[in-house]
Formats: sequence, C-alpha cells, structure tokens
Amino acid sequence: MVRRPVAWIVAVVLFVEALGIAAVQWFMGVVVDRQDMSLAGLDPDVMSLSSKIGGIVFGLYFALCGVVALLVALRNRPPAGLGRVLLISAAVVHALLGAFAWGLLGWPEFVFMVAVLGLIVLLLMTYDRPQEPADAKPDVPQGDPEGPRAGPEAPEGDDVSPVRPAPAPTTP
Repeated sequence: MVRRPVAWIVAVVLFVEALGIAAVQWFMGVVVDRQDMSLAGLDPDVMSLSSKIGGIVFGLYFALCGVVALLVALRNRPPAGLGRVLLISAAVVHALLGAFAWGLLGWPEFVFMVAVLGLIVLLLMTYDRPQEPADAKPDVPQGDPEGPRAGPEAPEGDDVSPVRPAPAPTTP
C-alpha cells in the first residue's frame, strides 16, 4: 500500500490556517472593542463579540477539515460521507477567499489560497478510488478463455456479446 504525503501536508496546513484565522479574528475583535467606535450605528460590543465568535467558528471549521485530512492520512483511504463533503466545502471556501484576496489584499494572499485549494483538490483526487494491480486481467466469459471474438476468423454464431438470445420455442 502506497502512502501519500499530501494528506499529512493538507492536515498541517488546515490546522495552521485554523489557528491563524481564529487569532486574526480575535485580534480584530479586541481592536474594535478598544477603539470603542461605532460603524454605521452598530454597537461596538456586538461587533467585537461577533468577530470573536466568527473567528472561533471559522477556526473550528478549518480544524474539523484538518481532522478529516488527518484521518485520511492515518487510514490511507479516501474520505467518505461527511468528511468528503467537508473537504469539498473547504475547497470552495478557499476558491472564494482566493477571489476576495485577489481583489482586496493582493497576489501573495491569492497565491496562498490557491495553493491550499490545490492541495485540497489533490487530496480528493489522489484518494479517489483504490488502485488496481498492474497484472489484473479484465473479466472474460466462462466459456471462452480468450474472450469473445469477432471478424472473419470468428466461427459462425460467435458474436461479440457474451449474452446470447434464448432459442425460439418449438411447437409440436
């Protein structure tokens, strides 16, 4: 069984990103709280609290996606069910964040988001289906070990389909 390091890398990147997002949002909440300024009539305490809660929720989301990637790495099996949905949603989130980063922050942040998006997609694609051994042969019908034949060298009545029609009923 081949171990793929991409799952480990995705897990570490998502855990670091979870801590980073939570820390930045918490810092923004503290800054809003200390400035004690209102934005368009909003209560500063509500803005500070919502920034902190949003950071915790977003950080937990990325940490949960990191746990899914870690389980993929440990089990060496593709993600299934809710884990696959979480990783796909994380890829979509990174695509959207990359688009916003390009417009609001600049190209280095965009490159980071696209790199994480690429890693998540790579994780989903490399663990897509189990690999077949190279010496595996396709299934052949029971009667002919070489499989069905067609063309001028094929005997009469031997068609390409392994399924043959039933004989017509006879009347006495």
